[in-house]
Amino acid sequence: MTRNCDIAIIGGGPVGSALALALKDSRLAVRLLEARTGESRDARALALSYGSRLLLERLGAWNSLSDVSPIRTIHISQKQSFGRTLLTASELQVPELGYVLPYSSLQKALSFEHALHGANVTSLEGREDCAEIRYLHEGAEHTLTARLAILADGGRLLADRHPPKIREYGQSALISHVTCQHMKPDTAFERFTPEGPLALLPYMDGYELVWTAPHAKVEKMLSLSDEAFLGALHDHFGERVGRFTSLGKRSSFPLGLKKAKAQTPMPRVALVGNAAQTMHPVAGQGFNMGLRDAWELAQEILDASAEELGTEKMLANYCSRRQTDREGGIAFTDSIVRLFSNDLPLVSPMRAASLSLLDAMPLAKKFVARRMMFGSNG
Repeated sequence: MTRNCDIAIIGGGPVGSALALALKDSRLAVRLLEARTGESRDARALALSYGSRLLLERLGAWNSLSDVSPIRTIHISQKQSFGRTLLTASELQVPELGYVLPYSSLQKALSFEHALHGANVTSLEGREDCAEIRYLHEGAEHTLTARLAILADGGRLLADRHPPKIREYGQSALISHVTCQHMKPDTAFERFTPEGPLALLPYMDGYELVWTAPHAKVEKMLSLSDEAFLGALHDHFGERVGRFTSLGKRSSFPLGLKKAKAQTPMPRVALVGNAAQTMHPVAGQGFNMGLRDAWELAQEILDASAEELGTEKMLANYCSRRQTDREGGIAFTDSIVRLFSNDLPLVSPMRAASLSLLDAMPLAKKFVARRMMFGSNG
């Protein structure tokens, strides 16, 4: 069976769903294809910036979110050095710098009522006049043509034909939920170490832990007893929140930079979110950038005339609109990882001094914080 539409979105995760919601009140025929059939069971916590909250409010999704913990202070430090910087919401005259919430909660709040679940896309072709999508649903093969197809599935569908640029960091991220003796509500910690950054994000009764280390060490830490792991975490992080007292389920995933060579790899096709770029979790930029991708592409679609929808000109406008934020965010994240994930004798004191210097320069701190909250177009 062949169907036609204006906009086809492949991938119903938070970024794809946000794009669909941004277009729902238009007169465009929008189809959202999602392979998953049930509610998300993703146990990860997401760090949302204040800028993302503003976008979610415009989408009508913010008030339906549950289990949200605010971040009003970010404490940035380097292990075994004096350098540190504090970013505070009050200095920036915003209510919060960011928020921590479950992935599943955000997915539920962004649900698009017309999404087609259980639709496994098998191919995507971009032609001059339309994009053609083939997918399996309930055992039958279907074809969908669209004036514009948007890939929001992480980029797997086009990985063979349009391989992304990849940089391996040799690191994995271990994630879990921990509690401690002296929790500091509303305060997030980003601690740089030679092995990689460690983040504690305030959530409910404790912290969401993101511990970055070489692959082999992460594998070893996954096998430790809870008591031994909490002791190792205390030795690695220090005394700022006291002794760690409990530990949730541990899991890990490899880290690297994946960047699509173009956000419009073929005619009538655009990429958003992890399909366009997958970044290191340091500074929490990944999902927030993906949400900005979705929002700005939606604005470009809504601004386009019927004749311009999905054309080379419209897609060029989208790429131009996203270039500064995308390139700046990728460079910012990548440079932090490479600058701080080493133990070079001369570099470490310079890093410590730069953190202290930043803390003493309000305008510089405001510049950095606004980029973290709103991106390079902030």
